[in-house]
Amino acid sequence: MPTIAEPQYCNVAVAEGLLKGANGHYKKTYEDLRGLYADEPAFEALLAERKGQVAYEVTSYTPGEKVSDLIMGVTRMEPGRVGDEFFLTRGHIHANGDRPEIYYGQSGTGIMQMESPEGEVRLVEVKPQGICYVPPYWIHRSVNTGTEDLVMMFAYPSDSGQDYGIIERSGGMKVRIVDDGNGGWKAVDNPDWTPRSAEDLAKIYVEEVA
Repeated sequence: MPTIAEPQYCNVAVAEGLLKGANGHYKKTYEDLRGLYADEPAFEALLAERKGQVAYEVTSYTPGEKVSDLIMGVTRMEPGRVGDEFFLTRGHIHANGDRPEIYYGQSGTGIMQMESPEGEVRLVEVKPQGICYVPPYWIHRSVNTGTEDLVMMFAYPSDSGQDYGIIERSGGMKVRIVDDGNGGWKAVDNPDWTPRSAEDLAKIYVEEVA
């Protein structure tokens, strides 16, 4: 007979950007985001003002590690820009690439920036009470394009894992999300981006190939 887990109730504290009842919590300071932005002098100026401060944080509840379990949580990100580039998270692909994820907007406005391993780009706006589905194999990161905290609830299979290095190994994501000068945003090409090798793609799709 399988072990039956106990039900769990968690509350999304939207104003705080936290999941109450969580058993996991991590924070990323601005120092942790070094190297992510195009305008390095602007980042260093920001760091001088906000050293030690939290750029974004995640609270989560993990019931177990089986594929049939779901991790659920809340992410909260500060608003702002580095130069003309909006604040962003590090971003990742799931270590088990065939695992999906959903994000449910709670407050604020942002972009779920997605990129296929081959470099196709999809940008989905996330607003309160809107749900973004991130399919398997898509690299993804959150971008806060608003003037208040971006708060989102998320859920994904417990055995997904994260590979944060995939973005760094390609020189960043293929586009950057910047201020369009008219109160909105636009995507611009990232000249440092490089295509992933056949070997990298084979590692990402290993489960599918097998």
